[in-house]
Amino acid sequence: MNIKITADSTCDLSPELIKEYGIGIMPLAVILGDKIYKDGVDIAPQDIFDYVNKTGVLPKSSAPSAEEYADFFKSALSDCDAIVHFNISSKASSSYENAVYAAKGFKGKVWVVDSYALSTGQGLLVLKACDLAKAGNSPQDIVKITENLRLNVNTSFVPDALDYLHKGGRCSLASLMGAKVLKLHPMIDMKDGKLYAKKKYMGGIERCLKNYINELASEYPSYDKTRCFITHSSCEKEVVDKVREQVKELFEFDEIYETVAGCVVTAHCGKNTLGLLFIYN
Repeated sequence: MNIKITADSTCDLSPELIKEYGIGIMPLAVILGDKIYKDGVDIAPQDIFDYVNKTGVLPKSSAPSAEEYADFFKSALSDCDAIVHFNISSKASSSYENAVYAAKGFKGKVWVVDSYALSTGQGLLVLKACDLAKAGNSPQDIVKITENLRLNVNTSFVPDALDYLHKGGRCSLASLMGAKVLKLHPMIDMKDGKLYAKKKYMGGIERCLKNYINELASEYPSYDKTRCFITHSSCEKEVVDKVREQVKELFEFDEIYETVAGCVVTAHCGKNTLGLLFIYN
């Protein structure tokens, strides 16, 4: 059976990985004022930064409609027997609900998975599904295995500043001001599909990221060594390189991929946010 793996654009996989694995991508909408763009198609993260700097307002994002998902699935089925699609967490968007509704019209040929994640936390499940499809697993097995794995995906990151989180209503003014004065950087994690502040680091961003990677290595001694992602929102190359070297020292991943967060994720976390994402046992 020829199974195609597809995902919302919020999986933040690089164009190279998307091409290598033949993944179909459904873009979410990004709204800047009265203009609507497609995530990863006709808008880039720098456009987000420029818009926020100019207006002081965060862009909005919008899930594809059930009709748009239906058109997407119909097109993808033209060269495959079945689809397994991965959505951004249902607790962050209506994408999953709309995709499930659309899938009902394809008589069991389209399977939809709520990733309970976003960014490359979602992307890790997408690539795992690609591995499973290549190994000959059925759509049912791919869904079952990835749904069992989704609560074991470390989807966490450390923002350099809290301005975007504050503008988006995810951080109080008091927390914002305290973070600036005390140089506090929260570790944002996902639990059961929802984002929350797990802990706080103090100091410059490089020091905080070093502590963050050290603590992940201690907290998750057993993990899937196939791959991990260093995902960031336009961090300086020197910062990313230091994190990569630390990951090489503390972990034993076969592949360490670096990806830049897409526009939907960037609009919520702001510039210079970085996370190490992987599946743990």
